[in-house]
Amino acid sequence: MTDAAIPLLETKLHSPRPSRGIVSRPRLRERLERREQPALTLVSAPAGFGKTTLVAEWFADGPPTAWLSLDRSDNDPARFWAYVVAALQTAEPGAGDTARSLLQAPQPSMDAVVAVLLNDLHAIAHDLVLVLDDYHVIESTEIHQAVAFLLEHLPPLIHLVLATRGDPALPLAGLRASGKLLEIRATELRFTAEEAAEYLNGAMGLALTDTDIATLEARTEGWIAALQLAALSMQGRDDIAGFVDGFAGDDRFIIDYLVGEVLELQSDEIRSFLLETSILDRLTGGLCDAVTGRTGGKATLEYLDRANLFLVPLDDRRRWYRYHHLFADVLRARLLDEHPERLPEIHRRASDWHDANDDGPQAIAHAMAGGAFDRAAQLIELTVPTMSQTRQEATLRGWLEALPAGLFDDRPVLSIALVGARMATGDSAGVEPLLQIVESWLEASTATRQPPDGAREPIVFNKDEYTRLPAQVAVYRAGLALLADDVAGCTTHAHRVLELVEPSDHLRTGSAAAFLGLAHWTLGDLDEARRRYADAIGSFVLAGYLPDVLGCSVALADIQITQGRLHDAAETFESGLRHTAQLPGLRGAADMHAGMSEVLLERNDLDAAARHLEAVRELGEHAGLPQHAYRWRVTTARLRQAQGDLIGALELLEEAEPVYNTDFSPPVRPIAALKARVHLAQGDVPAAIRWANGRGLAADDELSYVLEFEHITFARTLLARHAADHNTDSIGDAIGLLGRLRTAAEEGHRTGSAIEILVLLTLAHHADHDSPAATGALEEALALAEPEGHVRVFLDEGPTMTELLRSATSRGAVNEHARKVLAAARPRDVVAVPRAGLVDELSSRELEVLRILRSDLSGPDIARELHVSLNTLRTHTKRIYAKLGVNNRREAIRRASELGL
Repeated sequence: MTDAAIPLLETKLHSPRPSRGIVSRPRLRERLERREQPALTLVSAPAGFGKTTLVAEWFADGPPTAWLSLDRSDNDPARFWAYVVAALQTAEPGAGDTARSLLQAPQPSMDAVVAVLLNDLHAIAHDLVLVLDDYHVIESTEIHQAVAFLLEHLPPLIHLVLATRGDPALPLAGLRASGKLLEIRATELRFTAEEAAEYLNGAMGLALTDTDIATLEARTEGWIAALQLAALSMQGRDDIAGFVDGFAGDDRFIIDYLVGEVLELQSDEIRSFLLETSILDRLTGGLCDAVTGRTGGKATLEYLDRANLFLVPLDDRRRWYRYHHLFADVLRARLLDEHPERLPEIHRRASDWHDANDDGPQAIAHAMAGGAFDRAAQLIELTVPTMSQTRQEATLRGWLEALPAGLFDDRPVLSIALVGARMATGDSAGVEPLLQIVESWLEASTATRQPPDGAREPIVFNKDEYTRLPAQVAVYRAGLALLADDVAGCTTHAHRVLELVEPSDHLRTGSAAAFLGLAHWTLGDLDEARRRYADAIGSFVLAGYLPDVLGCSVALADIQITQGRLHDAAETFESGLRHTAQLPGLRGAADMHAGMSEVLLERNDLDAAARHLEAVRELGEHAGLPQHAYRWRVTTARLRQAQGDLIGALELLEEAEPVYNTDFSPPVRPIAALKARVHLAQGDVPAAIRWANGRGLAADDELSYVLEFEHITFARTLLARHAADHNTDSIGDAIGLLGRLRTAAEEGHRTGSAIEILVLLTLAHHADHDSPAATGALEEALALAEPEGHVRVFLDEGPTMTELLRSATSRGAVNEHARKVLAAARPRDVVAVPRAGLVDELSSRELEVLRILRSDLSGPDIARELHVSLNTLRTHTKRIYAKLGVNNRREAIRRASELGL
């Protein structure tokens, strides 16, 4: 954990105070004040349509409201959610405390932050409204996805309101269809003729004729900002009718003309103040003094507020303001047109003020805007540790990539920062040249102590980061080598890290150990890989990087399962779950539950496995590490297969395929091979053969650990082909391939693989009518399986294996574990006793569906109850109808009753 926190501006958490001259709009209030508020209210219209004013007025006397005014700096997920939590706590103290703690962790998961925030919101027992104003500035896909998740799980008493210039990237169609969306758009926000008259003549006191009002309303199409600007321009004019008659043109030219008129009516001092301070997102007296180089900024802001010159107060004490966005846009355009030479100096002053007042992001933004890239580079380098610590890599990368490329040549610390910002998101593009820059400086300082290419010396502002460069470069080199399948290079660089780091540098020590674990895992040296991953986990625990602890735990448990160490794998996952219990919402909790379900599945504890997978579902996919999206689907597919639901299993594997991501780990269990196994279980041998042909697999292939799973699957395909066409070559090829795989697995201490291979050898020798060899292989498989409790590896082979076990047990030829396997088979196997009139046996999953068909639940409700899609349910019911010889649900229930099902 860390005490580092993202600095927040309280002014962003206050709704605008009602301004003078607000027009009452009962037609909109009636739409908004519904008895049951929807999950989302969307107020969407172009600039200047009164969105913020409407929302602020609407909730002024309503339920407790949390307000957040967004700006472009909030595109960093960590910053965005920190502000959301802070806003909520203005309306409900204590709400989001857990989420706030997560945001201060070294590597917070934004998805986990949303999950624990939802838990806090569920505890609120009254209506609460969260308003996100100016949501159109948010462009981050990660934020949009997290807000969509928030909406999906929002408690009934919590309501979200978005005010935006364009439709956000949210699932609006689904919300609209489910009645969870209220929309207020530009056509409704436009002033009607009556509202325009009330504003122009009532609020602004212009005494316009009905004709004048109708003309302005028609030409502005009710655009409130344009009417406001027109009213300001008409104040003090004698020839109002002439102004109205000459008021024409498209919106852009109208606004340019009106603002020009407004500005020209101001004093030179006020006009200069407006132009110079237009570069600021927020204004306060001291900042305005610094930017303009004059005093009296506070008094000027108060004057502008009283004069209603598009100034919006941001707090109750009227210390901070902002310009109306449309007005600010035009002021900036005018400043650029009239005084472009003043922009660099104005931005420099703004940057210096923000830096002196500990607002690094704004200091950097103004330095960049003013073209002071050297200054920006210095500020960025100094803030890198804090930005990394608070997981604001998205903002950091944006700053760094906006700098001129040549600026990195003599700034090694800045270069390594960009390497880290890119590789944090798995993007290695452009990393190599940056590493070469860093390495050239390191080589020069080590060898000749002379900078390369005649440069004087490296430009460094963060000396601590500079001293860590050698080890950090080696870490990134190890990662790049592994991505390029250069295992030897990865190992070399990882050992180099261990030579360079100090004993107290647990983070880089852990990184090196993890890369060594990956390298040995890829080579099939699982004993050494297991030791390295255990070391990595210990280092990451000491460093406080718990997401890395959980990521390494997934890899370690995978290795332990392959080695047949089910007890150790279970302890690895349980240890991970203990970590997640200490910090609720920690990303990786879902991975631990999915992993535990895999161990429990092999031990045939299907109920316990299902409970862990239910925990995965409740946590949501966002609570997982990069591999989780495909891994939980694969594990659930295995549970479906164990329950006899092969169709559901295949559907889940189809879903897993497009999200397959091994995240640096070797691809030892590809989805296509898993699908081939389900096809074989369905009896679809041609599909499995097509997969094998596509992969170019052959019985005499050179073996490797990475391809071991695929070769075992290919052996299964050869056995199924023999069963289908009695091809003697297939059985011979299968036995030969399995024999070589067995030797390799035993030599590599991969007991989990060896058990499966021996089970298949049992079936192969049985098919080849070699009973002694079959019995010998079965005895060895059971002997290896007994200590750790492997069960499903036998049961998944179906009735033939069950009969072989029963026969061997009756002869006393096998150990006690065989009886345990047989006992486990009975309640879970396919219905074994044929029933008169039943076309084919019903699987346990089909029996479960049949039982629910007797209820009053609709088809969609049954699908939700079973956690399957409606299409999968329809497939089940069709198969049930076919096996029962019926055509509809009523006949199926009647026939099942007759058969005693």
